[in-house]
Amino acid sequence: MNRYRLWLYTVLFAGVLIASTASILIRYAQGAGMSSLSIAAGRLGLAALILTPLALSRSSNEIRRLARRDVLFGMGAGVFLALHFASWISSLEYTSVASSAALVSTNPLWVGLASFFLFRERLHWTTLVGIALTLVGTIVISISDSTNTTQSNPLLGNTLALIGAITASGYLLIGRNLRQRLSVLAYIWLVYTSAAVVLVVWAIISGQRFFGFEPYVYLIVLGLAVGPQLLGHTAFNYALSGLSATYVAVAILGEPIGSSLLAFILFRETVALLQLVGIILLLTGIAVASIAEQQSTSEGQPARQSAD
Repeated sequence: MNRYRLWLYTVLFAGVLIASTASILIRYAQGAGMSSLSIAAGRLGLAALILTPLALSRSSNEIRRLARRDVLFGMGAGVFLALHFASWISSLEYTSVASSAALVSTNPLWVGLASFFLFRERLHWTTLVGIALTLVGTIVISISDSTNTTQSNPLLGNTLALIGAITASGYLLIGRNLRQRLSVLAYIWLVYTSAAVVLVVWAIISGQRFFGFEPYVYLIVLGLAVGPQLLGHTAFNYALSGLSATYVAVAILGEPIGSSLLAFILFRETVALLQLVGIILLLTGIAVASIAEQQSTSEGQPARQSAD
């Protein structure tokens, strides 16, 4: 193994670790009294503010030349991304970190199904096996959580996590088209800024507050913006420069595992046996579907983007 490839594995591993902290940081902010919508708005808002000077200094000409159609598509992707974060972050109020992180990771399968129904892309048979395993895993998790008395409303939380996965799929489907014409920096600036505007306006209209919290709460939200939002996803994109999309997509499945371990260590949040079985089935299904991606690509099918 050459040094560059080893470096890519290290970056990818670090990205998974950083992304795994998102659920934990969100739980701490929620525990301090900040609403889920305010957390989502703060996370995307700060990320957009950090990106703006970088985008304007390096991609200002490209941004100024954006076609109206691309701007509208970018804003549409931002709306889906805003809905993704609002629903997923809210899910952590009602269900366990393990269930929420696992269910929101199902977005590659929703992308696959949408590609089939909307774009008539043929699904490989192994993708169908992955979808079946994921659906069974989701059902098992729901059955297990229905008897969970430690969380306030697991059914609502799990539903919100699935909505987060579906809306993330809309963001990815639009982004797949838009990224063919835009650089990474211009694209994420446009989408993150659009999502931030939606979330901030939404939070203000719904009467959520942004001020009056302890200083450490703002550090947590800043950590979400710099860590999972910018460094984590940047690491995934960087790893794609030398590792296959399939390998990166499967590696990202370590995120819900890392989140669950951190939740056990920090919150003593245990995983029931039936819930564990469901999570294993769900993650196995996503892994099988991700591996099918490479088989589809080798047969001439266009590659799809992986998880958010």
